[in-house]
Amino acid sequence: MASNKQRQVTPRKAMLAAISGYAMDGFDLLILGFMLPAISLSLALTPSQGGALVTWTLIGAVIGGVVFGQLSDKLGRVRVLTFTILMFSVFTGLCAIAQGYWDLLIYRTLAGVGLGGEFGIGMALIAEVWPANKRNRASAWVGIGWQLGVLLAAFITPFLLPIIGWRGMFLVGLLPALLSFFIRRGMNEPEAFTRQVKNGPTLSFTTRFKRLFSDAETAKASLGIFILCSVQNFGYYGLMIWMPAYLSSNFGFSLTKSGMWTAVTVVGMTFGIWLFGVLADRFARWKIFLLYQFGAVVMVIVYAQLRDPTVMLFTGAVMGMFVNGMIGGYGALISDIYPVQARATAQNVLFNLGRGVGGFGPLVIGLLASQLSFGAAITLLALIYLLDIVATLFLLPKRQGNEDALGAIG
Repeated sequence: MASNKQRQVTPRKAMLAAISGYAMDGFDLLILGFMLPAISLSLALTPSQGGALVTWTLIGAVIGGVVFGQLSDKLGRVRVLTFTILMFSVFTGLCAIAQGYWDLLIYRTLAGVGLGGEFGIGMALIAEVWPANKRNRASAWVGIGWQLGVLLAAFITPFLLPIIGWRGMFLVGLLPALLSFFIRRGMNEPEAFTRQVKNGPTLSFTTRFKRLFSDAETAKASLGIFILCSVQNFGYYGLMIWMPAYLSSNFGFSLTKSGMWTAVTVVGMTFGIWLFGVLADRFARWKIFLLYQFGAVVMVIVYAQLRDPTVMLFTGAVMGMFVNGMIGGYGALISDIYPVQARATAQNVLFNLGRGVGGFGPLVIGLLASQLSFGAAITLLALIYLLDIVATLFLLPKRQGNEDALGAIG
C-alpha cells in the first residue's frame, strides 16, 4: 500500500513531467537552428537540405502528435509519454553519428515524431490531476516549459557548440530527455483516466477523431481552436525567425543586440503565458483571449513603426507577452471541451495541425518582406490576430472549468 501511494500521480509530479517534456521540445528545435551552419558545412548540405532538417522535424511532430494522442487515450498518459521520450532519445542519439544528409534526415524526422506527443499528452495529464478551478494556470505553466527550453538552448549552445561540435550538441540534447524520463518513472496513470477506461466504452481510432466533430457545437469549437493554434504558431515562428534579420538590416543591430532582443522578448512571452493562466482562473477565459488578441494587433502594428533601438528592445517584450502569451490558455481550453477518452487526441491533433500551419509563417513573412519591406510584412502580420478575435467571439464556447465536456461519450 505504501509503495502504491508513493507512485501516485500528484499535481507536482504531473507538472514536472509535462513541463520537462515541453521544455525538451523547445530546447531541441532551437539548438537545431544554431547547429545548422555547422552541420551543413560538415556534411556538405545545400541550403534547401539544411532547411529540410527543420521542416521534417516539424512534420514528424505533427505525425507524432496525431498518433501518440490516440495511443495516449487508449493506453494511458504516463505510459505513452515515457515511450515518446525513449523514441526521441534513441533517434537524437543516432543524429550524433549521422554520416550524410539522408540518414540525418530520417533520424531528425523520427526524433520529431517522438517530440510530437509531448504538448498534448502533458496537457491532458495536467487536466486530469489538477483541480478544474486551477486548470488554466496549470496549463500555463506547461506552456512556460517551452520558453525555458528555448532560453536554456540560447544560453548554452553558443558556448558549447565551438567546443564539442554539432555531434556533441546532439548528445547534450539527450540530457533533458533523460531528466524527463526519470521524472516519469514509476508514476501511475491519473485516476480520472483509469476510471474512464474501466467504466467507459472502448473507442476505435476513428471514433476518437469523430469526437472532434460529433455535433455542431463541438465542430465549431474544434474549428475555433484550430484557428487559434494556427494563428499563434504562425505569428510566433514568423516573428522569432525574421525579427533578428529585420533588426539587423533596418537598424544595424549586431548579433549580440539581436540575441538580447530575442532573450528580452522570450522573457516577455514567459510573463504573458503566466499572467494568462492567472487571469483566466479568475475571470472568463474567452475575455482574456480577446484581451490578448487585441493586444497582439495593437503591439505588432506599434512595433513596426518604432525606430529607436532602446524602445524597440523593451517594446518587444510587451509584444511578445501578447503574441505568445495566449498559448497559456490552449491546454485548459481543449481539456474543458473534450471528454477524457478523446482529450489527448484533441490536444495533439488540433495543436499540431496548427503548428503545421504555423510552419509557413517564416515563408510568408519572407515573401512579403522581399516584395514590400520587413516593416510592412510585420504590420500585415497583425491582420491574422483579427481572425483570432472572430474565432473567439463566434466559435469558442464561453464556459470553462467544469468536468462536463462537449461531445461527451455516454
